[in-house]
Parts: sequence; C-alpha cells; structure tokens
Amino acid sequence: MTNTLNEPPVVRPEQTPHCDDGAAVEIITSREVPLGGLRAMTVYRTLPQRQRSLIGAWCFVDHYGPDNVADTGGMDVAPHPHSGLQTVSWLFEGNITHHDSGDHHAVVKPGEANFMTAGNGICHSEVSTQDTTVLHGVQLWVALPDSARHGERRFDHYVPPVVAVDGGQVRTFIGGLAGSTSPVPTYTPLLGAEILVEPHSTIVLDVNPDFEHGLLVDSGEIDVEGVKIERTELAYTGIGLTRLRIRNSSDTVARTVLIGGEPFNEQIVMWWNFLARDSAELQDMRNAWEEHSERYGKTEGYIGHDPQGLARIPAPVLPEVTIKSRNNPEPIARPDVRF
Repeated sequence: MTNTLNEPPVVRPEQTPHCDDGAAVEIITSREVPLGGLRAMTVYRTLPQRQRSLIGAWCFVDHYGPDNVADTGGMDVAPHPHSGLQTVSWLFEGNITHHDSGDHHAVVKPGEANFMTAGNGICHSEVSTQDTTVLHGVQLWVALPDSARHGERRFDHYVPPVVAVDGGQVRTFIGGLAGSTSPVPTYTPLLGAEILVEPHSTIVLDVNPDFEHGLLVDSGEIDVEGVKIERTELAYTGIGLTRLRIRNSSDTVARTVLIGGEPFNEQIVMWWNFLARDSAELQDMRNAWEEHSERYGKTEGYIGHDPQGLARIPAPVLPEVTIKSRNNPEPIARPDVRF
C-alpha cells in the first residue's frame, strides 16, 4: 500500500496494563487512515508511531476490514514505488491482484502469504478483484538491513499449514512457531503468524526470548498475559519472554496476528514508501521515481477500478526539513508509559 506518514496517536491514558503473574505488556493503539479516493477504505495503523517505531524489523502494520466493497469501492492502489523494505500481505477475506516491476503477478488470497522484497527499488499495484465483496486483512512492512537493502527485487508466495494447538490453531507465514517453520527467507530473524483462539480458551506458546513481540487483535475478547487488548490494538512484549499466553473470553473464535523479531539496531529514516538511512537518500529515491528511473522499473498489468484514475501515483513533496531517524526505545514493555 502507498503511505503518507503523519504523526500517529498515543497510548490510551486511562489504562495502566498490569498483570500480577504475567509479563509486562505495552499497549499500542491504532489510528484511522483513509486509503484510496473519495470512497476511501479505512485502515487502522499501529506501526510506526511516536511511541514505538519497530518491533524487530517490522516497521509498518496496517489492519483493515471487514470492509464492504460496495460502500468503499475496495482497494485500488495504482503503481507506486518502494525501496529498502519488504512488504508482507496477509488476507482474512477477499482477494487482491498484485503486479510488480519484477514481472511478478499474483492473486493474494486468504491464508496465503505474499512477500515482495523491494531491495534497491520496485514498484507495484494492488487492486481488489471484481468478485470481492468483503475485504479484510493486514499489510505489513519489514525494514531491510544494510546488507540487503540494495539487493535485487524478489517475490515469494507461501501457503502455511494450519497447526492445531491446545485452545486454537496457528498459521506461521514467516519464521518458526508451534513446530511450524516457513521456508521464506528473512534478512533478519523474524516471526509472523495468524493465531485463532477458541471461545473461552487460552493458548500458551513457546516464544524466542531473543525476540520482542507484538500481538494485533482482529476479533474476540483478548487478553495477553492477563492484560485486555481491544480490537485494532497491538500488545507489545519485550525481549526475555519464553512463553506467551493469549486468552479469548468471547463466545466466538478470536483472530490475532503475532509479529516478532530480534531488535533492529540500524538507524532508519522512513518517509512515504521509502526506508533510507538519511534525508539525502530519501531525496534520491523520490527523484528516481518522479524521473521514471529504471531503479523502480515499470508495473505491467495494472487495471484500476476507475478508467479515469491515475496510471501511477506521484510522490508527495518531500518536507524541507531533515527527517530524523526512528530511534526505538529499549526492547522492554513499558506498562505505565504515558503520552
């Protein structure tokens, strides 16, 4: 998805997340962001924000739906660029067509993960299919380390198996969890999985203590380590945790998405669809897109919903200020944090 970053919201000041016998939990709230034109669908963004910009190398989390396409027009994102990152698309409902300048063409379907690695530069389009009536899922970005961010374009597709665990089921689309390991290569140690929790049940998962984790709630009445997490919120736990407890108190199956990874220690600057190391690099990335440079190539196959719509998305004007690096706080959950 294309993205113009604004200052995000802060944590809920009225709640102090404490648990007498569980790990500390930091709650990251979402903000509503319109995606698209006049009938824009709304996405709920939890990363990045002032409170915490990264969880491992995960630097962007958009959560959307269930969205009635008849009301919003669905998703129609014309070709746009990326540099220095990897996108991860995971759907719950609906289908999206993907075309990119690496000559990769796919239909993103529920339960099937699609990974687009931009490397030095790529452009792509995303459009919900004509038969999609409800659109529901998450769009995630991963910051590439310096060793990979100037590399080649790449696209990976993976259908993770459903693994039954006590209290629910797990689909691990990147990394390893609950005995299932994704074959998709990562550039830093990462984890990504959809977790379904049965009604009035608790799942206890063994997790890597070297990872920090974030659990996004899509549905159900969820608490993490005894701390209640509302829908569209992200529950953050820092490094050192060996077991993660997720409880669903509702009468229906709950859906969550778990992300995690080793703390990403490289400094990054993030603007629009670009991840760089300083403002000068961002300017170079923007100029290359506006000049139709071969750095990003050309997306073939894009057909938008609006015949009069844009053939490609122009870059916004880069602010005439030095964009500062997104320094993360220590990888320790701060249950009493106030903003």
